[in-house]
Amino acid sequence: MPALALCLFFSGTVHAKTLGVVGKVYPIAERDALEEIEERAGQVDWQSALNEQRPENFRPPNLVPLPRAARERFFLVDMTYTLDFNIPDGQGGILYPRGFRFNPLDYVPFNQTLVVIDGEDPEQVDWLKASPWVGQPDTLILLSGGAFSEIGQKLGRAVFYAVRGLVERFQLKAVPCVIRRQGRMMEVREIEIPVK
Repeated sequence: MPALALCLFFSGTVHAKTLGVVGKVYPIAERDALEEIEERAGQVDWQSALNEQRPENFRPPNLVPLPRAARERFFLVDMTYTLDFNIPDGQGGILYPRGFRFNPLDYVPFNQTLVVIDGEDPEQVDWLKASPWVGQPDTLILLSGGAFSEIGQKLGRAVFYAVRGLVERFQLKAVPCVIRRQGRMMEVREIEIPVK
């Protein structure tokens, strides 16, 4: 133990020594990284960049604008899906082969109501505010247009966007519409709002 303490004591008194330059030395060719970052940051219009990224300006790139429903209409959508590829079982076999058909409603309880509106149409927003669905916690409100933050504030609840995959899956053609489960199918009901 005293030998270790002695080594530690003497190691503090050892000084580094410059041994000189060995080999050819070249000047640094790269620009100073900090200078380059500062230069690029100075070229950005930060005010417009911040305005573009504001939540109220957000629109998903796959948003599908839908026209206003011209009449009352309802139809059923079969949710059956056909696999277009094999799903392996992880042991060299196939769990579900390509062509396998299944209905997700047979496996997943789906008791939500989906209400889709165009948030840019004030009459549709007013219709939804007066409807029984806006106050039900199991209702999911989706927008085919409009600002989700603004509509969410008006309705006092969270709203989401009806993106292309959802619109195509439920075969939506017009809004407002209400989507609910009917056994092994989904019922889509387009609602006509009288023009004021």
